[in-house]
Amino acid sequence: MKIAFIGLGAMGGAIAANLQMSGHQLLVHDVNRLACAALVARGAVWADSPARAVDDVELVFTCLPGPMEVEAVARESDGLLVGMRTGSTWFDLTTNSPDVMRRLNSAFGARSVYVLDAPISGGPQGARSRKLAIWVGGDNAAFRRYLPILRTIGDEPLYLGPIGSGCVAKLVHNCASFTVQNALAEAFTLGIKAGLDPVVLFKALRLGTTGRSRTFDRLAEHFLPGIYDPPSFALRLAHKDMSLVLALAESQNMAMPIAETAMKDMAEAMRRGWGNRDARIAMTLQTERAGVSLQVPCDRLRETAVNENYEASDNSITDI
Repeated sequence: MKIAFIGLGAMGGAIAANLQMSGHQLLVHDVNRLACAALVARGAVWADSPARAVDDVELVFTCLPGPMEVEAVARESDGLLVGMRTGSTWFDLTTNSPDVMRRLNSAFGARSVYVLDAPISGGPQGARSRKLAIWVGGDNAAFRRYLPILRTIGDEPLYLGPIGSGCVAKLVHNCASFTVQNALAEAFTLGIKAGLDPVVLFKALRLGTTGRSRTFDRLAEHFLPGIYDPPSFALRLAHKDMSLVLALAESQNMAMPIAETAMKDMAEAMRRGWGNRDARIAMTLQTERAGVSLQVPCDRLRETAVNENYEASDNSITDI
């Protein structure tokens, strides 16, 4: 298949190379022409504008820094909107704004072009090894049509729903990632300041309950099904532990803003009389603030566990 690929940075270049190695003919464009040199040397065709890259292909990929660059590539006088032919399909791999992709979907839909947001996760190494999550929003039939090609660049393509859904999933993922990163830095530095060797502390943390779990797997234990009784670990005990954490931090003259925020929710949950329920019931305070409710049927969670080879912990959904 002839495929246009626009945006050949650390991620895009590796993804385009995998498409090329899978036998597809590439037309390529980047603001830095040198970024295309290796692909061109292996047979890709350089195009001097996005419009010229896409005018004779049925499938287009973009992998760009952000919303501003995507809109420019899409809407400028030599962009995708003027170049893509009727019935062709565009997958944007950028970490992007869902609102931007919805607006672009409307503009391109008027010209009978399919637009799908398909942000990726896995980093440059995942792009090279094809170990990428690809979260797709948009027309489901278009997703299914090109699923075999998506599987040549990533091992986990997943359809999430209407246009913008992929962007939302990627932003939620990155929000969790960067917030957890800060929380880990805060907690870890407390241990170091209190006298532990960093390598010994690292080893110890990996042996604990959280250390043995994948980051998101434990959401299925209590939070997603909305089941907090009987508790796996009671809120009153978690509240006591966090009180000890903050006392240790005070003795070390150390600020703990993330821990203090968590403690505020635990204290509110205690005031509501939830002390003997599972500690994760404090998470429901955020669902209240957001105006959403969660109570996912356990059979849906079990189905996900089976289909995705979820490695269950002792308190996992397989025991609910």
